[in-house]
Order: sequence, then C-alpha cells, then structure tokens
Amino acid sequence: MAVFELNQIPLLSRSALDRADHLRGDAQVLEEGWATARLLRIGRRGTVRYESGALVWEAATELSAGPSPDAVFLGVREGVHLWAVRDRELAGELRDLRQLADSRIDDFTAGVLSAALALINWHAGAAFHGADGSPMIPAKAGWSRVTEDGREDFPRTDPAVICLIHDGGDRVLLARQHSWPATMFSLLAGFVEAGESLERCVEREMCEEVGLEVRDIRYLGSQPWPFPRSLMLGFSALADPEQPLVFTDGEIAEARWFTRDEVRAALASGGWPARPGAGIDPAPAAGPKLLLPGSVSIARTIVESWVAADGADSPAE
Repeated sequence: MAVFELNQIPLLSRSALDRADHLRGDAQVLEEGWATARLLRIGRRGTVRYESGALVWEAATELSAGPSPDAVFLGVREGVHLWAVRDRELAGELRDLRQLADSRIDDFTAGVLSAALALINWHAGAAFHGADGSPMIPAKAGWSRVTEDGREDFPRTDPAVICLIHDGGDRVLLARQHSWPATMFSLLAGFVEAGESLERCVEREMCEEVGLEVRDIRYLGSQPWPFPRSLMLGFSALADPEQPLVFTDGEIAEARWFTRDEVRAALASGGWPARPGAGIDPAPAAGPKLLLPGSVSIARTIVESWVAADGADSPAE
C-alpha cells in the first residue's frame, strides 16, 4: 500500500512573519511604534501594490497621526511595526496573492498577505454581534471586536478538508467543477460541518461529491487559505477505481482517474491562471490535456508529493 508525506511546506504555510501577539493589547507601545510603522494597503479583491519584486509599503502616519481603528496590526520586522488597511480606491501596479504566488514570493510576503487578507476579510463581515446584532468595534489592534458592553469576538477561521484520493498504486482521482474549463482539474475538498471530525468530513465529502467510499485516511498538513478566511487541512485516502463515480451533490461536473505519468506531465506544463477559468478557452483545441492548481494552493503541494513518492510501498504495518 503506497503512502506518502508532503515533500515541502505549502507556500502559504511558510510564514516568516513575527506576529508579535504580545503587543496587540499594549496601546502605549503601539502608539509609540506608529511613528515609524509601515502600512500595507489592501485593495478590491485582495490586491496590493507590488513593484520591483516587492510589496509597496508606506508610512503609517500617512493614514493617521496614531493607530487607526481601521488598520490591523500584522507584526514586527526588524523592530518596525507592520499594519494593513482596506483601501477600495487603491491604484497602481496591483497584484493579488494568487498572481504573486506564481512569482515565487518569499516566505515573509506570503505570511504578511495571508494574515492581512484573513483579518481584513473577517472585519468586513463582523460589524455586528451574532447573538443580538449589537454593533462591534475593532479591539486589540484589529485582532478582536467588542460590543459596547464588553462582549468580545475573535477572527473566524473556517476549516475545510482537501483530499488526494489514490488507488495505492499509480492512479489518482481528480475532479472538475462545472464552472471550470474542460482541462482544469484538482483535488476534492469541502468544509467541515458542526460537530464533525476531520476524518469523518473526508469520508462524507468524498462520498457526497463523487460517490466513493474511502479508507486509510491520512493527514498530510495544512495551509491558511484567506479566500476569504479558511484553513485547508490536507489528507490522502485510498479508494477502489472500480467503484462507480456518482455526482450526488451537483458540485462536480466530471472526475477521472489519471496515471502518475499524466499528472507528472501536467505539473511540468505549469499551473492554473491566477484566477481559475480566466484566460482559458472552455474547450481548447490544443495545449495541455490536464491543468493542475498553481503553487498558491496546498493541492499543488499534495499532488507534487504524491508524484514524487513514485508509488513506493509503505513499510509493513
């Protein structure tokens, strides 16, 4: 029975950002640090200014004289405080995280953007308390929100599983959503339901989406996914290729078993465009027969790791 592990850390999990969480509640230190702090502006759809191979930061004092309630504290780098703020009018040479990932961004940039996007996206939908609709305002430098009577909410993270289904040998199951072009495939994934374990979620989602019963579920690793604020938990599982594929929940348009050589060739041809479906003919007459996710996704790391394992048998158990 072939088993494998991730052969590298997923891109968005390689954060080199010092979050300095001990400073979030220290108003005096944050006030003092604001004078030399740097600010990152986040535009529509999570875009940022990116010029000459680096994020464009500005002096925080250009936003306000002191820490702004609209800004979120990201951490510290070389003694300098780092903040981010939503700017829907942002202009210039703009890129989003998916595009930057294909440019081999460094670990610091990956960590900064993952944190900034997740926090800002959470704030956008957390203006009111879920229990009674009471207004909430940012607190702890953007790492919580509080009501007038002191009730506190913290950033929400939605866990989701993503699973590579293989046959224990040389084949892997990949699937395509209805909105994707005919050659674009990835791993199956789904959100964890209330009161559900991760393993049970894998079993349920794989059955719901393609009708397969899976076994030997193994955890591989995780990655933040700030679109808008999720955590992807990677797994592998075994299934019998002779089982019929049944698309019961309507999310999957097509699923196919691919050989290791087919997947290896697809990896060599590159990845999806920055925005899946953009710039690709829905029915291309030529080009790669299989397109796989780009480097921003843990799906890419999982597939690459499976290919690299090359079908080696697991130790006897």
